Amino acid sequence: MTPAELAAVRGRLEEFAAEVFAPLARVDQRDKGVTYLRGLLLDGRRKSMQPMAERLGVDHQGLQQFVSSSTWPVAEVRKRLAERAVEVISPDAWVVDDTGFPKFGTASPGVARQYSGTLGKVANCQIGVSVHAVTDAASC
Repeated sequence: MTPAELAAVRGRLEEFAAEVFAPLARVDQRDKGVTYLRGLLLDGRRKSMQPMAERLGVDHQGLQQFVSSSTWPVAEVRKRLAERAVEVISPDAWVVDDTGFPKFGTASPGVARQYSGTLGKVANCQIGVSVHAVTDAASC
């Protein structure tokens, strides 16, 4: 999304974020959650903290701290997201999928020489597993 497109849906995004992040006890954490969502939605190839923070015009350390070390009820937020997905698309099925992310070095968690279907070979990579609620027309 461009900044203009994001501005056009900002009210809806803030309502969604208020619902999803309601279990977070602190206002600053809920605010960081909204900022993080905005960063994920904005155009930009890299979705790591520093590039996202630059696009948003915020301090990347605060955003990084929210995602990596701030204590908040992750399971409750995930539950709210899953319930919302089911409510919106009424899934016909659930799909479990893995994706390989090529990595150079070992600084990222879970990096190892392992088979990656994405690469079609054994390589230094991270494997991410996702669960999707799906219909013929939608996936989330």
